[in-house]
Amino acid sequence: MTRVIRLLAALFLTFSVLPALAVQPDEVLPDPAMEARARELSKELRCMVCQNQSIDDSDAQLARDLRILVRERLKAGDSNSQVLDFLVARYGEFVLMRPVFSWRNALLWGTPGLVLVLGACAAFFALRRRPTSASEALTPEEEARVKALLAASEEPGTRPE
Repeated sequence: MTRVIRLLAALFLTFSVLPALAVQPDEVLPDPAMEARARELSKELRCMVCQNQSIDDSDAQLARDLRILVRERLKAGDSNSQVLDFLVARYGEFVLMRPVFSWRNALLWGTPGLVLVLGACAAFFALRRRPTSASEALTPEEEARVKALLAASEEPGTRPE
């Protein structure tokens, strides 16, 4: 019986810490289908204050204003893409949680790949310059000099030249 109580307590604690949605009851639309569209759009829009949260998850006042604006545009009859286009025109592409690829932001999308290719090229050329063959080994004169230096450094009171 104690195991069951512990399991139920653990489940309760696990599910009680899930993120709560920031949508206030006065924002909810009476039409469930339109409210579902508003929630879907809200998850695609970034809170300009929090920056890593959607406006659906954010408690910021600006996020609330954007949620209300989305619902007003939907009530006015706008499609989902028209609402997104309106907000992008007003706030820029940064308002989108998943910005679209365009020539204006191609450098932003391409930089990780470019860095990866440059790193691979640098590694290739660095490994290529390493001595790999016996022909690049020490000459007999160099080997004799190294042995002499090592022997001199092992003797107390002597300094290698």
